[in-house]
Amino acid sequence: MNRVRELTSVLGLVILVSLWWGCAPRTQTATSAPTAQARPRSTATVAILSPAPGAVITGTTLHVKLGLAGGELVPLTSTHLTPDTGHVHLILDGKVVSMVSGLDQDVLVTKGPHILQVEFVAADHFPFNPRVISVATFTAQ
Repeated sequence: MNRVRELTSVLGLVILVSLWWGCAPRTQTATSAPTAQARPRSTATVAILSPAPGAVITGTTLHVKLGLAGGELVPLTSTHLTPDTGHVHLILDGKVVSMVSGLDQDVLVTKGPHILQVEFVAADHFPFNPRVISVATFTAQ
């Protein structure tokens, strides 16, 4: 019985030391991985001109008209990022439906309420920081 208590005490001590060692603060060394590069800040703003917020449309085709100020749409994907060039992502009900290089587009929709988002993203298709995004809700009848 004493042997069991002795083993239990040793095991408990090993667990405590392991927890302490795993949770103890560490100093960062020169071999640590570098932090991720920060995303660029954009000079642009984007707006949904049509549909107007709260609009009710008839049919299954939504004509989207966008406005972009302080930025330029570029047709090619690139890792050379600038704050004023990029692409437009059109997001319907949380799903990307288009990655366009134009400001007008027709999108098929189902009947019911919807959330439309447009985001101006960098030329690599990743968001700027902060994000350049606009949102509108509409209903299709």
